[in-house]
Order: sequence, then structure tokens, then C-alpha cells
Amino acid sequence: MGTDALRMRGITKRFGRIPANDAVDFTVAKGEIHCLLGENGAGKTTLMKVLFGLHKKDAGEILLDGRPVEISSPGDAIAGGIGMVHQHFMLVGRLTVTENIIAGREPRSGFLLDYRRAREMVREISGRYGLKVDPDARVEEISVGQQQRVEILKALLREAELLIFDEPTAVLTPPEVQELFGVMRRLKASGKTMIFITHKLKETMEISDRVTILRDGRKVATVETARTTPARLAEMMVGREVELRVARPEVTRGERILALKDLRVKGADGRYRLNGVNLEIHRGEILGIAGVEGNGQLELEEVVAGLLKPAQGRVWLGAEEITALDPGAIRARGVAYIPSDRLRRGLIGSFSAARNLILGSQRGRAFAPGGILRHRRIEEEARRLVADFDIRAASVHEPAAALSGGNQQKVVIARELSRRPELVVAAQPTRGVDVGAVEYIHRQLLKMRGEGKGVLLISAELDELRALSDRIAVLYEGRIVAEGPSGGFTEQELGLLMAGEGK
Repeated sequence: MGTDALRMRGITKRFGRIPANDAVDFTVAKGEIHCLLGENGAGKTTLMKVLFGLHKKDAGEILLDGRPVEISSPGDAIAGGIGMVHQHFMLVGRLTVTENIIAGREPRSGFLLDYRRAREMVREISGRYGLKVDPDARVEEISVGQQQRVEILKALLREAELLIFDEPTAVLTPPEVQELFGVMRRLKASGKTMIFITHKLKETMEISDRVTILRDGRKVATVETARTTPARLAEMMVGREVELRVARPEVTRGERILALKDLRVKGADGRYRLNGVNLEIHRGEILGIAGVEGNGQLELEEVVAGLLKPAQGRVWLGAEEITALDPGAIRARGVAYIPSDRLRRGLIGSFSAARNLILGSQRGRAFAPGGILRHRRIEEEARRLVADFDIRAASVHEPAAALSGGNQQKVVIARELSRRPELVVAAQPTRGVDVGAVEYIHRQLLKMRGEGKGVLLISAELDELRALSDRIAVLYEGRIVAEGPSGGFTEQELGLLMAGEGK
């Protein structure tokens, strides 16, 4: 590592009166992989959007290779040698890999696209950096990991020397994560500089040279990765000591609480999303479901919650069949539902935190005797839950959409678990949630287990599944391809099974 590729001095960015970045200094050396670490709402992505020209800074200066620059648009950033691989890919699914990579840089033969030359450009750039892709494949038909390669190649074709990766592992399987890290190491060896935005400590320790920690919009510290620990990073992120792996005490396994028998669910295209699934959960047990998104997890959570009816098969809650019951009836029988998409299925963004905290109970006697909402009772209950579940909001009247991702998730969890359920369906409960909130959510799920409840935990986070689950089942293309005690699987085995290989 030599001179500075990037120096940001005193960067301030406000949204209204709230500073998302507050006089942040951030320096990246040439040829390093620098991790930008912090909780949700810490200001990581805002700082990088300022660098890439998606936000206009309110104060401060940016220097590239020691020269002051003004970046007012992504075009300015690209011209300055900066590329950004976004968390949500900016690709057109119906176009080919080649068409996506050369968009805006199309070689011409007269007025027409010279597709042969375009394919040669893609082959040359992919070969140079060891990023193998099929130039003629449609983007919608390739894996998420391959789509990410296309995004990286787009940036490299535009001669990016500094690459920003925004939460790049959020949608990848464990083998794909290792492939990405291999790509990043090759890019580093070729002289590229990378900024890696994340809140995942394990990945930070594995791939980065240095780490800058942000908290509440301010820089806390920059440290060499080799001279720190995950526990120390977590403490700097959150501002307190964090237990990274919550203890899972021994619990006596009780009677069966949930049974799925030969469950089959068809998608709109007529293909089975769930194909002959058989599962059981007992009281005092967490059953973890591992799998890459799109292999039937969404259908599984929705069938148990009553949002989706199976084409075939039966669902039992205790001794009662609930296959045909609607979501309200299933809820009344003691099933709590933490959905994988909190904004679409768990919250109404325009409603206050208080109203979201009583959703599903708003017609009951507790909050609406005689059919009229009692706002004081609702507010009292909301204040109690905000305190009990450590929800950080300016007020219980603040809209849910204005809360950070972690606090939105806590609203859903507080509402669902405060009703003393018998079964908890927790789908991706810590997705997009920072390390402090992860610790809290894990404690709540283990508390349910300790009280003799059943928990169906659907997660793409293997560390989470292995830490919390008593048993793990792997879902691939709608089928259970492996099932057993959580200690019986290594992370590598789970990763292979999720990808359709292995046992």
C-alpha cells in the first residue's frame, strides 16, 4: 500500500436537520481493500453515495490521487475512475451479459451496434481479471453471483481504479461469497483499490486490510484488520460490549407443535415451489431452514402463516389441522409471524410505530371496545413495548418508514412476541440488521425456545442457523435435501447443499 487513492475531509451530509454524515474524514490507500463498517443508519452508504455523486455533500472536500475534485453526478465519479457495485444490481434482465456490460460504451458499425466487437470487449476484460461469464447469456437466466460479476465488469470496462462494493454478500450463497472474495483479491493484485461496505464482522476480518468504523454519522476509528478482533469492532460499532454468539442452553424437547405433511405449492408458471415437504417442530425447539433465496422459503413461511394455500398436503398446529384457515384464525391460535420482507408484509410504513405495534389486535376489546379505537390505550401499550424491546424512535408517533431497518424489525418482533405465541415463524429475522440488534433478536428467539415454544427459523445466514437451531433442514428447489442436528453440518457442507450439491 502506497499513497492515498482517496481522501475525504470533513464530509457532512444532512437530510433536513439530521446529519447522516457529520464531518467525516475517510482515507483509502492505493491497492488496499478497505472496509467501511457500521450499524444500520451509521452513514456508510450515504458517505459512498456522496463519493459516487448520488448525493451532494453539504460540506467537506474530496481528493483523488491527491487532487481535489468536485463530484456532482455518477458521470463525474466514473470519469474520475470510480465504480460502484450496488447492493441491488443495476442490470436489465432481458438483455444479454454483453449488452449490459457495454451499455453506454457500445462499439458501432455505422449506426448499428457492432455486437461482434462488443463480445470481444467483454471476453478481453473478463479474461484479464479472471471473471468468467457467458457473454451471450440473458442476465435474467444467470445466477446472482454471475450477475454480480457482470456489475463488476461494467465498472472495469469503464476503467475504474477505485471500486465501491455496497453490501455485496447480502444475496450470495457461501460458495459465491468465497468466489467474490477471490475476485477481490485478484483485483487487488492487479492494483485496484476497493471499499467494502458491510456490517458483517466475519467478512470484514477475512477480506479487508483496514477498517473504518462509523457510528451515528461520525467516524469512530480506522484500524488495521490484523490488529483488531470481531469483539472490538462490534464494541466500536455499537458503543458497548456485544455478545457475538448468544449461548443456547439445553432445553427439554416437548410435544409436537407443527407438522407439515407432503406439502406442495405451485407457482404462477405451474412449477412446484414446494414439492413434497415434510417437517416437524416440537416445543422447546428451533428448526432452522437453510437455502438460497428462491428455493421455496417464501412459500414455506406463507403457507404456515396462512397467506398461501397449498395445492396438496396438510398443515397441523398441535392436534388441529390449520391448512384451510385464514391468517387471522391461525394468528388467533398462537402463531406469530416475522416475515422475510418487513416493509411489504410486516409494517405499514405510513402508520406510526404505535399503530404498527397493535396491528392484528386493532379490532379487539383491548384497543377498540365497542369498535372505537382507544388511542390512550394504544399509546400506553406502544410505550411499554418500546421500552421492553429497546425500540429506538423519537416518539411512538413516528412513522415506521422513518425508523432504521433494525428498529423496524424490532417493531415487528415486539408486536409478534408480546402476544405470547405458541409457534414463531421467523423468516430472515436479522436481514439487514446490525450487530447490536442481531444480538437482541437472537436472545428473544432463544427466550421463546426456553419457554417451551416452537420456532421455525428461515435464514440465509449460516452462522445464525448453526448458533440458534437445534436441527437444520436444507431446502433446495422446493425439496428438503438434508435434515439433521445443527452440530452435524459444517458450514462448507451447508453451502454445498444449498447450491444443490453435497449429501
